[in-house]
Amino acid sequence: MSDDDFGMPCPGAIVVQAEWTQPRLDRLPTQGPFEFEKLFGRPGPVVLDLGCGNGRFLVAAALARPEANFLGVDTVPVVVRHAVERVRRRGLAHVKLAVADAREVVSRLLPPGSVHEMHFYHPQPYFDLAYVHRRLFTAAFMAQAVAALAPGGLFIVQTDNPGYWNYLNELIPLFLDWQPLAGPWPDAPAGRTRREILARQQGLAIYRGLGTLPATLDLPTAIRRAEALPPPVFSADRRLRELERQA
Repeated sequence: MSDDDFGMPCPGAIVVQAEWTQPRLDRLPTQGPFEFEKLFGRPGPVVLDLGCGNGRFLVAAALARPEANFLGVDTVPVVVRHAVERVRRRGLAHVKLAVADAREVVSRLLPPGSVHEMHFYHPQPYFDLAYVHRRLFTAAFMAQAVAALAPGGLFIVQTDNPGYWNYLNELIPLFLDWQPLAGPWPDAPAGRTRREILARQQGLAIYRGLGTLPATLDLPTAIRRAEALPPPVFSADRRLRELERQA
């Protein structure tokens, strides 16, 4: 198992085997949402990485914030296995991982107002029209996500796709107070994720934004306006499609 991403070592030291953890969740709850305090064995702010890939961001964030509880999910079993190995070999008991779809997690498994941060790094834009229905960011998804955010909760999104970014800049402000961020990340100048490291090495721009819950939200109006938005229009930059095969 490689512990670097395109020449950038994963943060954190490997601990002695006696301190390794078991972060993988083999089953998701079937009768109701997560009970986070029971899941982690302690209280603490909950941070979700939805589309966690090989766990690079989770490892770095968990090392820096031992007081928080981290849950990462991804639909690709092989990358979750990689993330599990990274987390367990660093003894990070406050990180859990599962093979799961972010839509199911957000729609079914999050108690209202329970999540302090949601992170989305490089959500798949799905260029092929046959797979448009798989895009994560929709009016319904945003409505469910904001319902799960705790007061003062953060909603972080990053992409290297300018067409998708333009669409997200129309969609997300309908639900959240939204601020595009100038990068790079101070905590990870080379990139928080494997995908970001590769995109930066290939000279692609990275787009980031931070959302917070507004003081008031007219949810039915936000949903109606979101459903009326035109779909994203993607550029012809072949590097973006090549990146989908490499990252």
